[in-house]
Formats: sequence, C-alpha cells, structure tokens
Amino acid sequence: MANSQFLLSLGVAVLSALLSMLAIKAIRPLMLRHALAQPNARSSHRVPTPQGAGIAVIAATLVVAGTVIVLTGMTGMQIPVTVFGATLFIAIVGLVDDVHSISVLPRLLLQGAAVAAIVFSAPDELRITPWLPLSIERAAILLAGLWFVNLVNFMDGLDLMTAAEAVPISVAIVLFGWLGDVPPPVTIVAAALCGALFGFVPFNRPVAKIFLGDVGSLPIGLLLGWCLLELAWQQKFAAALLLPLYYLADATLTLFRRIARHEPFWAAHRSHYYQRATDNGFTVWGVVGHVFLLNLFLASLAIASTRHQSTSAAILYVVAGAAAVFLVLYRFSSKRPRGTSSA
Repeated sequence: MANSQFLLSLGVAVLSALLSMLAIKAIRPLMLRHALAQPNARSSHRVPTPQGAGIAVIAATLVVAGTVIVLTGMTGMQIPVTVFGATLFIAIVGLVDDVHSISVLPRLLLQGAAVAAIVFSAPDELRITPWLPLSIERAAILLAGLWFVNLVNFMDGLDLMTAAEAVPISVAIVLFGWLGDVPPPVTIVAAALCGALFGFVPFNRPVAKIFLGDVGSLPIGLLLGWCLLELAWQQKFAAALLLPLYYLADATLTLFRRIARHEPFWAAHRSHYYQRATDNGFTVWGVVGHVFLLNLFLASLAIASTRHQSTSAAILYVVAGAAAVFLVLYRFSSKRPRGTSSA
C-alpha cells in the first residue's frame, strides 16, 4: 500500500512538472509581449521580466491532480471541487491584477470570496477548536486564510523564493498523506503542486527568465493554505503552524513594523527580511538557500510533532522552529561584513 502511494505521488509530481515546463515554454513569448514586470525602486530584478508563469503552474497542478483524483475514484470530492473552483477564480483575479492593477478593497473582497468558498463549504464536523462556536471558528479561519494568501503573494519577490517555501511544504504534506494524517485528495494536490513548481524552477532560477505573477502566487497561497487547514482539521495544529512559520514570521513582523511606523502597509515596499538580506550583502542564492534549508528543518519538526502525541512535545517543537526562524531573520537583518561570503 505504501509503495503504491509513493509511486502514485511520484507519478503525479513528474507529470505535473513536465506539463508545467512545457506550458511555460509555450506562454513565455506571449508574456514577453503583454505582461512585462518593469523594475522599480522596490524590485529585486533589474531588467524588464515577463510574469505569468503561474498560469502554467496552476494549470498543471489542477489538470494533473483533478484527473488523478477522478480516475482513482477518491472519496470526499466536495471540498476538492470547491477548492479547484476557488483556485481558478483567484487565479483569474491575479491575472487581471497582473495586466491591469485592481485597487486594494475590490482585490481583497474577491480574494476573500475565494477563501470563503472553501471555508464555508466544509462539513460542520471539521473543527480545529470544538469549544468555540462554529461561526466564530470559521470567521477566524477566513481571516487567517485571506492573510495567508496575501502573505504568499507579498513574499514572492525574489527569484526561487516561492519554490524554496512551497516545495518543502508540499513534500511534507505528501508525507503526511502517506502517514494517514491528511485525506488522499490533499496528498495528490500537494504532489501535483510540488511537481509544477519543479517545472517552474529552471525558468525562475537567478537571473529569472519569467516570474509567477499574482496569477501564480495567489492560487499557490490558496492551495497551500487549504492543505495546512486540512492538517489542522486533523488536529495536527503544531505541524500546520510549523510548516509555513518562516513566511508567517517574515510577513507578519514586517506588517506590524510598517504599521508602527505609520507607513502605508498596503503599498509595495522592500521591507521584508528577505529583501533586507539582499540589501545587506546576501546573494539571491544565499537568501533562498537559507530559506530552503530552514523550511526543511521546519518540515522535519512538523513531522516529528505528529509522531509524539503530547502538548508539551508540540510546544517544544514549535519553540525550536521559532528559534530557528528568529536566527534566520536576525541574520537577514544584519549587514554582512565587507569581504565575507554572502551565501
């Protein structure tokens, strides 16, 4: 059984990677003509670069995962169908925003509608905190989901950054699927997303030939958020917190710092820790290398937390993860001495 799960997940990832790679090659000339991201003072790139590779990444993920889920007759189809529909919707919102900028409030409302479709279509028995009224819990999940979708978008500002974050998370979700901690459709979607991102990597490695764009980062955030929510619904809350902890910390601390300084926190900026790292002497490879290795460590802690069924152990793993994240953020925010390696 375990061997068949491994082969199925591997096949899904490989097929999704090939489809994503071929689709990116096909659409890149079109994006060069119609979706160029122009560099500005807040950008990490220096030359006009096409965006929109997210079209290929999301298409490959949904086509491969959807086909496999249907052909294998996996149970629990209601939520995946809703997730796929919400993902397509938020991808369209992102594509429109890439081509013709949408103002903040309509953009948030549209994103909130996609998150709400997933949250409020879930069966009532799926609970994280049974002692809270269902309406309050679902409202809290909606707000958290909206923030997560946006923070993934905010953090997609450096070559390979999203891959360095999402690949370890999706691989961990696949492992949780093999361990029986998330439903099979979640495992398949995570494997497909992982593969699609691998197909994107050759085009996004420094110096990037194409970016994801909002059409990619927003739905990737939605899919990852759903996978983490499914993990939390299985009472694996420490694991669901540990996996995205670097993104949560960098984006949330940056938001609070900008609010405290009375800055327009909704506007584009270069205040994230990973952006400050490049300003402080780190190379792009150095930054994404730190993030990738940190996420591998966080994933190992997340998996370990599900094998020890005690509150004290879960707290210990979360504290260890938080300490590792703090060390990386501190390193990113510190200037590199002249003449030292920035890797």
